[in-house]
Amino acid sequence: MLDFTRLRKNTKKDFSNLKPIKVAILSDSASQLLHTALKGYGYDKGLHYEIFEADYNQIEQEVFNPASAFYSFSPQVILLVKTTPKLVQQFYDCESKERVLFAERKMAELNALTTAIEQRLTAKVILFTFQEKDDRVYGNYANKLAQSFLYQVRKLNLLLMQAAQQRPNIFICDVQQLTTGAGWQNTWDAKNYFATDLVWSLDFLPTVAKNISDIVEATEGTFKKCLVVDLDNTLWGGVVGDDGMNGIEIGNLGRGKVFTQLQKWIKELKQRGIIVCVCSKNAEAIAKEPFEKHPDMVLRLEDIAVFVANWENKVDNLRFIKQTLNIGFDAMVFLDDNPFERGMVKEAIPALAVPELPQDPAEYLDYLQNLNLFETASFTAEDVHRVQLYREEAARTAWQKTYANEEDYLASLEMKAEILPLNDFTIPRAAQLSQRSNQFNLRTVRYTENDLQKIAASSLYASLVVRLKDKFGDYGIISFVVLKRAGSELFIETWLMSCRVLKRGVERLVLNHIVSVAKNWKANTIIGEYLSTPKNALVKHHYEQLGFSGSGSHWRLPIQNYVEKEAAIELINMKQNEPYIAASNFE
Repeated sequence: MLDFTRLRKNTKKDFSNLKPIKVAILSDSASQLLHTALKGYGYDKGLHYEIFEADYNQIEQEVFNPASAFYSFSPQVILLVKTTPKLVQQFYDCESKERVLFAERKMAELNALTTAIEQRLTAKVILFTFQEKDDRVYGNYANKLAQSFLYQVRKLNLLLMQAAQQRPNIFICDVQQLTTGAGWQNTWDAKNYFATDLVWSLDFLPTVAKNISDIVEATEGTFKKCLVVDLDNTLWGGVVGDDGMNGIEIGNLGRGKVFTQLQKWIKELKQRGIIVCVCSKNAEAIAKEPFEKHPDMVLRLEDIAVFVANWENKVDNLRFIKQTLNIGFDAMVFLDDNPFERGMVKEAIPALAVPELPQDPAEYLDYLQNLNLFETASFTAEDVHRVQLYREEAARTAWQKTYANEEDYLASLEMKAEILPLNDFTIPRAAQLSQRSNQFNLRTVRYTENDLQKIAASSLYASLVVRLKDKFGDYGIISFVVLKRAGSELFIETWLMSCRVLKRGVERLVLNHIVSVAKNWKANTIIGEYLSTPKNALVKHHYEQLGFSGSGSHWRLPIQNYVEKEAAIELINMKQNEPYIAASNFE
């Protein structure tokens, strides 16, 4: 349970070793306590939110003045907080005949603000949905009346969502949804509002702060990618080893509905791109039988990327799943009904998220949905292929074990690559990859689609987008490089790659192309930079291993005598009608 007092105490702690993120708060109401709640919540998440807070109700003055302190602060994230109590007063001040277009006018004002910001900053902008408080002027009839406040505020929320669909840099903090969950009476403190102009209660502020931080973390590449589930009394009721397949609770009768609804939700997560795995203490054949034969099971074996059922320690099995997927524990969530198993896993693997499921399975789903474990900053249609991609990777792993010699194994994969520019097809996938990649990422620069469109249009830059496939399947877009002219030198602004294609020789293939670009630009030296983060130690020696000279973060490669590097990868032009699958499906 989040508590404002505890968050306020957090603000007194040492932030010096935490990751800094510059946040600007522009609000039409008092925002000091939102500032406190967000900073305190950031401490719990290992983030140092350096916050610029504009003066009270000075949004337009800050945004439309290029010399304002807001622009001088140069934030990475902007909270543009417009609230319902202010909105309803503006609505009442309108002439009756103007009220039917109130939502469109307010959306136009927000568009003007966000457009002005985007002209001067590349920051992410977080807008807030309005709490749909009915003023009860028309009672339930307000739902049929375009000039009612309820009708207009709901319309405005829809316009906000539609605008965010068209503007990649805009994100929505859904305060209305949070209000539905908490109840209006728990989000609002009338005495505080009239005394201090604080629109959200002290009890509600931590919830808002958490949701803001969820969005910020997702845009920074920190989010959950994998859900690992236990089986007995978690995915179905009962113990399949004791009750038999026909005795477990699943389906539309009695308590079975609880588990059917949970499975349907997990299936939706899988369709969204979350990797679903099983970790259970069971005999494998018995554990798999319901997935194969039970008519009421929603999840089937083809929905599961890694299935582990044995009598070994669950901690060891979770480590095996992590190793197989090649992701961090901080990207995984583990569900288990057994408090003992949860406690043991938490103790052994602190980075793994292990929700404390309620005792009553009927409460599982509401509890999990309220945690908002799977926040994301992007979604593409190709995300639905993720489980298939991991299945292909498991096949490669099994194939590799049949070869003692790495060169023979790489040759047997029959790899084919295509080097593509940034264009309308590759930009969404490259942006997604830049948001998600942490380990093989030399400088960890995060790009939005807008950023990449500007790079694609600039003569100062060149970019390489690499797509790879082999005999087992299509990896999709697996690497992305941004190169910048710097006089007689070529600077590698970004070099990132999916960890799933490590040791395939892709780095050598890409370097050959970087050298080609340098020669076309008449550059004589390539400059590489490694900026250390807590997650990219994997590439600390990347440039050294490719023949660059230097140390620490700065590396140089004169190209006059460069000898092209060998890679067991054939360069081809893939069919234009083949889908571009983002390698970020793996990240």
